Formats: sequence, structure tokens, C-alpha cells
Amino acid sequence: MNNEGVDTSKRRFLTASLTVVGAVGAGFAAVPFIAAMQPSAKAQAAGAPVEIDISKLEPGQLIVVEWRGKPVWILRRTEETLATLATLEDRLRDPDSGESIQPEAAKNKSRAIKPEFFVSIGICTHLSCSPTFRPEIAPPDLGSDWKGGFFCPCHGSRFDLAGRVYKGVPAPTNLEIPPYRYLSETRIIVGEESEEVA
Repeated sequence: MNNEGVDTSKRRFLTASLTVVGAVGAGFAAVPFIAAMQPSAKAQAAGAPVEIDISKLEPGQLIVVEWRGKPVWILRRTEETLATLATLEDRLRDPDSGESIQPEAAKNKSRAIKPEFFVSIGICTHLSCSPTFRPEIAPPDLGSDWKGGFFCPCHGSRFDLAGRVYKGVPAPTNLEIPPYRYLSETRIIVGEESEEVA
């Protein structure tokens, strides 16, 4: 067969186009199979661990994820925030977290495996309202001695940026710290206990 004078550019274009369309189609076909390997929403609500990427979390920023149907906060604390924690101990009901629910790896002053990242269940220990994140210093509605923390609008309970409850408020204990561990420097998994002890 003589191919002289035949324009092969159309053939190359059609071959490349079909290759691209086939690859995209294969990708769409693979998505349901990959998605099926992830825990379902029902399984996550029942307690399946939740993996969180913290690589883009800025200092002072809080993100919220869901685990077992509860909000879980991940807060990236600043050096200034961590320094402030020690100045509040005389105002707190349980500064050493002796009566609080938390994993062994988070039994320390910062209540965290790594002090920079605070992980907590975002539910008040009084009547299960969700406190608001109030990082500002001395706002008019919370007073001049407020150094940032969490405020429960339902009944006025206050917690510092380590989730420790203030004296004289309805909440009986510090915020609960769920079991969690680091998978890497930028990923944590909530719902699995860490083997590290802080």
C-alpha cells in the first residue's frame, strides 16, 4: 500500500483524542470503586476514624470536622497563645485536667500531643451546646481579662484555648479531647489513640 501524499495529521489527532477520551472515561469509571473504599457517612457517624489535612491551617485558625456526629475542632495555636495558657491557671476549675476526658498523650498543660495543634470535641460539658471560638483579646462582651478561648452562648460557660473550663460557670469539666494521632507532620486521624505520650 502506498501512503505517499496521505495526510496523517488527522489520524494522529483522532488517535490522541480517543486516547484522552478513553483515559477520562476510565477515570470516571474508577471513581465509584475508589469512593466505595472510603468509610460511609453512616460508618463515620458510628465512629470510623476521620483523617484531616492540617497543612494549610494558619496560626490562629480553627477548622471543624465531624466525627461520631460531633464537631471536632482543630486549632493551630500561636506561641503567644501558648504562653498565655500558664497565666490563667488560678482562674480555672481544673487547670491540670485531672477530671477531664482526654487521651494519655494529651495529658499535659497544652492538652495536646503537639502544643501548636489543639484538638477537641466542640461540645460544652454542661448541656451539650456548641461554644463559639472567641480568639480576640478583651472584647467588650467578655471583659478585659478575656485572653481568647471558647464561649458557650447557651449558659455562659467559658473555656481557655486549651479547652480548660473557668471557675464559676455551669460547665463541670474541661472540653473533651478525642483520641487522635499524627499520621505525618501534616495529617492527623481522629478516632485512633496515639501511642506517643506527651
